[in-house]
Amino acid sequence: MPDAVSATPTYDAACRRCARLAGFLAEVRVGHPTYHCAPVAPFGDAAARLVIVGLAPGMHGANATGRPFTGDYAGILLYDTLHAYGYASSPLSRTADDPLTLADCRITNAVKCLPPGNKPTPGEVRACNGFLAADLAALPAGGAILALGRIAHDATLAALGERRSAHPFAHGARHALPSGVTMFDSYHCSRYNTNTGRLTAPMFRSVFDAIAARLGRPPGAGAGKRRAAQV
Repeated sequence: MPDAVSATPTYDAACRRCARLAGFLAEVRVGHPTYHCAPVAPFGDAAARLVIVGLAPGMHGANATGRPFTGDYAGILLYDTLHAYGYASSPLSRTADDPLTLADCRITNAVKCLPPGNKPTPGEVRACNGFLAADLAALPAGGAILALGRIAHDATLAALGERRSAHPFAHGARHALPSGVTMFDSYHCSRYNTNTGRLTAPMFRSVFDAIAARLGRPPGAGAGKRRAAQV
């Protein structure tokens, strides 16, 4: 990575470079004064060999708690699977101050602020891309990236200076990148995808099996039990 990227922070709590997002957060804060309503920092092991890239904080999830994929439906399958594969100390992530920790794994987002309708604009993805690039710069050669959904996939390629045409998104796809890092694709673990069957627990585990094989880690142990009633 260029020196300019390595000097860029992975997160800025005071970032307001996207006027639409900053304005929306201010509106949400009025209705939900106890919510985080600010950029959400990456969470996990700073020396991780696996970085998971999501889309953006959810309204009542990361935007509320301040931790990626925490407090809403999208995190149920993710953290359950991370626990089964030895990355997470617990299968549930409820709040930013619970005792859950990650080992050899870090979770970040393509866009650090809640977007209206969960849909950031291309300009907002670009504006946030420097933070993602700085985060991915810490990933060691031989490491892995899991992109959850097409937007995360495209943002990751942009952050790494790779062409999208050379690495098309597809669930279960893997992309060997010149840096020595391998990127894996999965459909996003959103309620829409899991409730419709577009993404099932076995489909998600198969991607983690491939990542485990790439990193020389043991396979998982029975991930995928939904805990919607507990969240």
